[in-house]
Amino acid sequence: MKTIAIINMKGGCAKTTTSVNMGYILAEDYDKKVLIIDNDKQGNLSKACGVWNDEAPSFADVLTGEKTLTDVMQLGANGNIAVVPANMSLLTANLTVIKNEDIDQVTILSKELEKVKDIFDYCIIDCPPDINISVINALVAADEVIIPIKIDGYAFDGMTELEEQINNAKQLNPKLKFRGCLVTMFYNRDVCRQGEEYLQNQRYPVFKTHIRRTEKADEVTFTTQSLMQYSPRSGAARDYKTFVKEYLEG
Repeated sequence: MKTIAIINMKGGCAKTTTSVNMGYILAEDYDKKVLIIDNDKQGNLSKACGVWNDEAPSFADVLTGEKTLTDVMQLGANGNIAVVPANMSLLTANLTVIKNEDIDQVTILSKELEKVKDIFDYCIIDCPPDINISVINALVAADEVIIPIKIDGYAFDGMTELEEQINNAKQLNPKLKFRGCLVTMFYNRDVCRQGEEYLQNQRYPVFKTHIRRTEKADEVTFTTQSLMQYSPRSGAARDYKTFVKEYLEG
């Protein structure tokens, strides 16, 4: 099983959209078994997958050791997908783990993923725009990191800190690889071109595929579907297919 952490310190850059649609494409187009973990207390991924419940067992219970991943995972729309939901209880769970000095606080998720590694081909972890104990767990458990980026004046805020956290995680997880930046909400303007050039000049790996800006990506947030289900012919949906193909061929 390959584990991918989708992360950026900045919000509003399509982390959740990328996680949901990458998972759906791997499951639907490539017939892969995919586990998607919602690692954000806002639960947007859980809502997008139709499994959000403010009172049901969630990733928070896994983090605190009360449940296993198998206990809390739910089947997604595609039979190849399982989703581990999140809700606001993840905030309390992070604090609980930090206070518990009797456990290895940063390897909780990696130990849980070890139990299901033969069930799934891929695990995708949708992380919040933050660095907390659950995010550190994701980095320690991951094989690869993908950073979605919306190019604007604040696009690169936190990149240095995030890179530092990735390097810190490598001390416990030497296999961790920064796979690349994925430019999202792209439109063919100078600012996007300049931003991409900046990333390349800073020697960050950048995927060739851009995810175009489209109204359909906003509309789908009012549903419990992936963009691939809601508007498969939209520019962004087609771009995500191209991105996954590039990812797999890389």
